[in-house]
Amino acid sequence: MTRNQQAAKREPGTPGAFSRWMQQKMNARLSRKIRRGQGTFMDMDVLILNTVGRRSGQPRETPVAWFADGADAWLLVASGGGSQHPDWHANLMAHPDRASIELPGRDAVPVTPHRLAGAERERAWERIAAAQPRIAKYQSKSEREYPVIRLTPR
Repeated sequence: MTRNQQAAKREPGTPGAFSRWMQQKMNARLSRKIRRGQGTFMDMDVLILNTVGRRSGQPRETPVAWFADGADAWLLVASGGGSQHPDWHANLMAHPDRASIELPGRDAVPVTPHRLAGAERERAWERIAAAQPRIAKYQSKSEREYPVIRLTPR
């Protein structure tokens, strides 16, 4: 298959090969920083979300921004990914029983994800948008509603 055929096969609004490669490199670098105890990126708190690939069954790790939801819960926003939800969201929803998070400088904590809906999502979204207006700006430019996921310890 030629490069043009591969590019034509890609759905609109999804990243190309170079973008995916660059994202992998940046994610690996940020994961190393988080494991060393440095837990912020662009003025946002970040953690490592450990999931399992929905098709491959292989372990996946993705640094993502998080927002506190009480004393022992974390909120994630599935932004990015273009016109589709990011891969980490699909993996998390496909294998919710195999998810864990790593907070800066700490060991992994098994978590249970719950996708928020309705008034519960709106209340969480208001807190997130107030804490990070740039996320609300990204949402306003997207055709899809960003899922908000609450993670609680198992």
